[in-house]
Amino acid sequence: MSTGERFDCHYCKDSLLGKKYIMKEDTQYCTKCYENLFANCCEDCSLPIGCNCKDLSYKDRHWHEQCFKCAKCSRSLVEKAFAAKDELLLCTECYSHEYSSKCTTCKKTIMPGTVGMTTDKPWHRDCFLCISCKKQLSGQRFTSRENYPYCLECFSNLYAKKCVGCTRPITSLAGAKYISFEERQWHSECFTCTQCSVSLVGRGFLTQRDNILCTDCGREK
Repeated sequence: MSTGERFDCHYCKDSLLGKKYIMKEDTQYCTKCYENLFANCCEDCSLPIGCNCKDLSYKDRHWHEQCFKCAKCSRSLVEKAFAAKDELLLCTECYSHEYSSKCTTCKKTIMPGTVGMTTDKPWHRDCFLCISCKKQLSGQRFTSRENYPYCLECFSNLYAKKCVGCTRPITSLAGAKYISFEERQWHSECFTCTQCSVSLVGRGFLTQRDNILCTDCGREK
């Protein structure tokens, strides 16, 4: 710049000689004009984010560095992990306590990124136990009743129908078959003649009180 040449703010025309200024698209502005024209307003305090402040942005929203904090606990989020909920920024701890699922057993928060199990209710992995015998169910086959988990053995003992022949539970595991007659059930291998023990599966049979008889034994009666 030659001696005597003016160097003014593009907007207010005040001289910038000896003063701090900011260039934008090859045009110079005094700091006041630059802030008025171009500075972003802080989401928290609504004041302009001046030239001497760090402008922190997230999804086209801007904050002063000191205003970039958790909406619940007010801890700084600068260089910290955070989550957004309904336009609010929250630290991961507050977000987890407010919005993450609570374990059905221990009632504590299931933190993001930790292993959780669920039927229609959430559990920590270590809390996912048979409601009856307290056996660990993670990685095991299980079933549920009224949204509570049971190991297969407990479920069978508590709720499965009992075989008239052997009184053991009748389950549908591994394709097991059973016979049902007049609200009574038998394992296929237990559906035999009361008199001679011949299998009645696929054969005609007769009834005598509570007894099931093959046609030969029935005729003898």
